Amino acid sequence: MSTRIGILGYGNLGRGVEKAIALNEDQELVGVFTRRDPATVKIATEGVKVYHTDVLASMTDDIDVLIICGGSATDLPEMTPGYAALFNVIDSFDTHARIPEHFANVDAAAQKAGKVGIISVGWDPGMFSVSRLYARSILPCGQDYTFWGRGVSQGHSDAIRRIPGVLDARQYTVPVPEALEAVRSGSNPELTTRQKHTRECYVVAAEGADKAKIEEAIVTMPNYFSDYDTTVHFISQEELNRDHAGLPHGGSVIRTGTTGPDAKNTHVIEYSLKLDSNPEFTGSVLAAFARAAHRLNQEGAKGAKTIFDIAPSYLSPLSADELRAHCL
Repeated sequence: MSTRIGILGYGNLGRGVEKAIALNEDQELVGVFTRRDPATVKIATEGVKVYHTDVLASMTDDIDVLIICGGSATDLPEMTPGYAALFNVIDSFDTHARIPEHFANVDAAAQKAGKVGIISVGWDPGMFSVSRLYARSILPCGQDYTFWGRGVSQGHSDAIRRIPGVLDARQYTVPVPEALEAVRSGSNPELTTRQKHTRECYVVAAEGADKAKIEEAIVTMPNYFSDYDTTVHFISQEELNRDHAGLPHGGSVIRTGTTGPDAKNTHVIEYSLKLDSNPEFTGSVLAAFARAAHRLNQEGAKGAKTIFDIAPSYLSPLSADELRAHCL
């Protein structure tokens, strides 16, 4: 069963999704949709058109899944429930504190429309979330730790760019080495959010902008920076382009726990990622879950889902027999 996919938004993530679709023989890119003038957007896939978002409502029969590649700060809370009224949708909403609210909004729209909306798909939330769930289930007596980076957070960088006076920005999440070492030792340290990571921000400010005001807006931003030791560096656009053009990321989810009545035996479960390109990897995860959304909706499923609700077999183009023979 081929899945016809539309991409809404053509920034770093949209381009990552496009590359992922090209590697999946059972997926077809129908079009890229943008709020910009379509004539100004050049995509990599030959023979595929760029459309303005205004025409999306007229293409419900042409698209099986719409992958929404917007920012979590302001785009996805509006876009995902809005388009879930028309399409099966996938997004990478990553503001952890607002996921329950976002889920409820998408669920209401998708249930009414008879569509499937899979939210918060990526690597965290996403693949890391599954690792946490498995590890907690297997080691009920234990403790979870998540470390991100060192890498560029697209969501946090986007949040900085939306501050008035900011032209461009990159935000790096950096694990504290001593904290990571202590966790891997199995000693179960008690660590605060601030003790586990620092945040480094490289910001290009508009000429005449109040840099002190921008820095204050960054370091006090709830859900993003207020709980971390955050350093803000103001640099030129040339410096940003030269030194911070890449989008690497990664991290580790670790659970340490004990078994036995005397808690004698200690176990460490670790799932880690090292990514040369955050958007290309995230785009690959979104494409896999687009396959799942299409299949589920074909079976009659509807409403919002998270990565916890999707059986692994729905992500693969292989049949159940092939999975048992080659992956189990």
